[in-house]
Amino acid sequence: MESFQSLSECASLPRNMIENSMFEEEPDVVDLAKEPPMYPLEPDDVVYEPRSSRLLVRGLGENELDEEEEDYESSARLLGMSFMNRSSSLRSNSSPYGGPAAGRACSFPSARSLLVGAFVLVVVASVSMVIYFLPKCTFTKEGCHKANQSMTLIYPIASNGQLFPWTSMRLPRVVSPVHYDLTLQPNLTTMKFTGSVTITVKVNEDTKNVVLHSSGLAISKISVVPVGGNQPKPAQYVEYHPWQQIAAQCPETLQKGKSYHLKLEYSANLSDSSYGFYKSSYQDKDGQRRWLAATQFEPLAARMAFPCFDEPAFKATFLIKINRDKEYISLSNMPKNKTTVVPGGFYQDVFDKSVTMSTYLVAFIVADFKSISMEANGTLVSVYAVPDKLDQVNHALETAIKLLDFYNHYFEMPYPLQKLDLVAIPDFQAGAMENWGLITFRETTLLYENTSSLLDKQLVTIVIAHELAHQWFGNLVTMEWWNDLWLNEGFATFMEYMSIERIFPDLNVGDDFLATRFRAMDKDSLNSSHPITTQVATAEQVEEMFDSVSYVKGASILLMLESSLTEKQFQRGVVKYLSQHKNANTQSEDLWASMSQLTKEANITELMKSWTLQKGFPLVTVTRNGTKMTLQQEHFLLSVDNSSSSSSYLWQIPLTSINSSCSNASSCKNMILLKEQSATIYVPEEVQWVKFNIDMEGFYMVHYGEDGWRDLIILLKNNHLALSYQDRASLIHDIFGLARLGKVSIQQVLNLTSYLVNETSTPPVTEALLQLNHIHRLLDKRGLLQLTARMKAYILGLFEKLITNQSWNEVEIITQQKLRSSLLGVACSYNHQKCIEKAKNIFLNWTESPANVSIPADLMQTVFTVGIQHCDGWNSLLQAYSSSPLEAEREKMLQALASSADIRKLIWLMQTSLNGEIVRTQELPLVLTTISKNFEGHLYAWGFVKENWDKIIKKFNLGSFAVHNIVMGTTSQFSTRAQLFEVKNFFGSLKDKGSQLRSVQEAVETIQLNIQWMDRNIEALSHSL
Repeated sequence: MESFQSLSECASLPRNMIENSMFEEEPDVVDLAKEPPMYPLEPDDVVYEPRSSRLLVRGLGENELDEEEEDYESSARLLGMSFMNRSSSLRSNSSPYGGPAAGRACSFPSARSLLVGAFVLVVVASVSMVIYFLPKCTFTKEGCHKANQSMTLIYPIASNGQLFPWTSMRLPRVVSPVHYDLTLQPNLTTMKFTGSVTITVKVNEDTKNVVLHSSGLAISKISVVPVGGNQPKPAQYVEYHPWQQIAAQCPETLQKGKSYHLKLEYSANLSDSSYGFYKSSYQDKDGQRRWLAATQFEPLAARMAFPCFDEPAFKATFLIKINRDKEYISLSNMPKNKTTVVPGGFYQDVFDKSVTMSTYLVAFIVADFKSISMEANGTLVSVYAVPDKLDQVNHALETAIKLLDFYNHYFEMPYPLQKLDLVAIPDFQAGAMENWGLITFRETTLLYENTSSLLDKQLVTIVIAHELAHQWFGNLVTMEWWNDLWLNEGFATFMEYMSIERIFPDLNVGDDFLATRFRAMDKDSLNSSHPITTQVATAEQVEEMFDSVSYVKGASILLMLESSLTEKQFQRGVVKYLSQHKNANTQSEDLWASMSQLTKEANITELMKSWTLQKGFPLVTVTRNGTKMTLQQEHFLLSVDNSSSSSSYLWQIPLTSINSSCSNASSCKNMILLKEQSATIYVPEEVQWVKFNIDMEGFYMVHYGEDGWRDLIILLKNNHLALSYQDRASLIHDIFGLARLGKVSIQQVLNLTSYLVNETSTPPVTEALLQLNHIHRLLDKRGLLQLTARMKAYILGLFEKLITNQSWNEVEIITQQKLRSSLLGVACSYNHQKCIEKAKNIFLNWTESPANVSIPADLMQTVFTVGIQHCDGWNSLLQAYSSSPLEAEREKMLQALASSADIRKLIWLMQTSLNGEIVRTQELPLVLTTISKNFEGHLYAWGFVKENWDKIIKKFNLGSFAVHNIVMGTTSQFSTRAQLFEVKNFFGSLKDKGSQLRSVQEAVETIQLNIQWMDRNIEALSHSL
């Protein structure tokens, strides 16, 4: 591999030169993005060139800009370089910034043109009046329709021009699949595959059409025969691409109550994306490229591998056969039954008939992987990886066996399959996928080497726990439709934390769960959020359901419910739900019904509906007057137009509290159910303070009013240990959220954070660092240099003692690793002198002798990020990245490479990630998000997204979590009206390529809220720091 060369390898452009250049007078047309590259690249990848890197306002006089346009122009010149890359629609002649062309005089239309125009208007008006006054006429495609006539459905047009016999994205219920007999033969040389599937269907209504899903498959033959018959008859088919549906047109009517075999033969290319039946590759230790084929079907991609009824409610059994070359193995959901040689010299692996399951859980792999195995309670557990990484699978095997045993006992229902495979896939966009009996993972979420950090071990353990929980929640009992995805993902998320706390308490996953709940609340406080259970109609909307609302908010309300009941009551409710709905599909109401059978203390259905059927969460405002405390709930909604939330929002809140008279013992916890808009409680006169939402077990925020916050701040400054670290962290999170809402001032926020000079617990420190660093980045991106410097000094002042006390040697406690990783990462990014010197020395020693110098894994990213800023550090780290066999280590290296201040390196890295060269395409969201965090690259990352949007959505599905991360990661720190204008116009021009995505709404809303926060707080912040 060629090294990355630059004429100024040791001297990147200083920050002040970048900033000063923004104010210099510029030529009329300048494009700094077109600076010739000074490093070797392939011709097609030479340099990212925005179509226009300047906002050019031509033909307008000095005073012809209105206020908003003037702001846009001045902001563009301030930001410089690459931000104002105008879309083609904004550069058209209709642009509001485009004046008359130079030298062209204005002219009026001729008299003849006026007369013709007037005549046309009269004719149009006359026709409109005739139409309007026609009695009782409704126009359809067939013409005027009388009110007493029945209207017929308008069917879509199939790809061959015929009418397609179905009118909905959801499949009809006239037939139901019972069994699939599927044979596949992938060719890892041509990257194509052939297949045949025989689907046994039961007919629920007489029909001649069988509508099912197919996407990208070239179907060569269809036949149909009654079960027990021996004379299959050929059938034709039509296809409607927008819904990825085909309709098999049977020669005779399929009769209600009977069953038929529908056989389809087809071929297709192995997918270039990571969806469907796709190709992947890796380099072995000898540098040889090795190919494999794997699957990722959730949510809507089984149809890319075989024609099927690709909806969760269409459960069936599967008999799968894979034809392969001798040097490969094949895996599927069930154990292998036998292997035979078939014509062509191929080996056919035949797998056992499956249990009843949904199509999105079907999986198969053809590869040259190796494995280790162990039997546990009648189940053979195996972990597979590429041969060169087999030494990294031991932790996964041990963890899976322990967790499987825990779930068998907790659910009182043993795992139903004879085998359980866990497979690390080199190219895999999701974190993992719970395919029944064949769970697939990213390498970073399954492989663990003993030199990796405890944080890496925690991640692997969490993901395994999540996917194993799915074998019951999702696989055994499945949501009926994607609108109730949380029944799968919320439960698996809850169980991952609960199970690890019981089995691996040293991993301290409760702190991680606390932090994820904070982030879920941040998302759910936006108007662009959605209820846990919400309507889903399109493929993009299905993809968008895989977000923190379904996962983390779903888990959070289960935690709140468990805390309101006893652990035993909650477990009995879970067991009852699973036993009542085994092998079936459910809705949320089924869960609450099962839970309600075990307790008379509360109406669980009504309580939990208030949390699943409306978006957002409540803010409880506490007002104290002597012994009387008034509680009032409202929707916590961050609004950009200062409008108040609808009073129709009402939650049933299990409201917990402790007070100064009793705060540490578990018996001190008080709870009431706040069901109304307001309520009153009483406390003794001597109570000095009250803290609500104990240990952040409830999904709500609390505002204590000026007096209440004053009392709690005094407590934190005098004796912060009177509250648990969870409560201290939640106070920090809540007060920052309330400042964004405008309920408290920035002075109150800073007053509370001043206690942090005495804080040593990880969750309060990391939450405060995240919140304060967010403000720092907003100021930094605005170019407010003096205020940014003062904010940086304030943050370092709060944590100077903690930073100084951190060890740079190995530590064995995970909370200490998390604390120092966060502290030293921020300190070095703020150019803390001692931090920079220490990290630089470690990096230089490591580059000179990597085999003999060990960097603590939790500090690697910090050390690498400092190291790449000096001389040949970036090239050295890129070489190490390319050769490292440890995926956790490679990810830290990649984030450091993306933190460079050298724009040309960043552009190269983005392009390389998109192309999948050296850096896998699945890492592109991480690369873009990391680049966007830093001043030097954030505008280029956004420009890259705009210029390459069409390529990006070919690699990642619209609505997917990857696309969400790209959109939010590159825009979430914008805070000017010019940037808002740019983002709105770009996404508005995309139409069906992304303009209606929820992530786009979230991005626009976030920018608007950033603008609002800056307008409200910059002056006060300037006075306070």
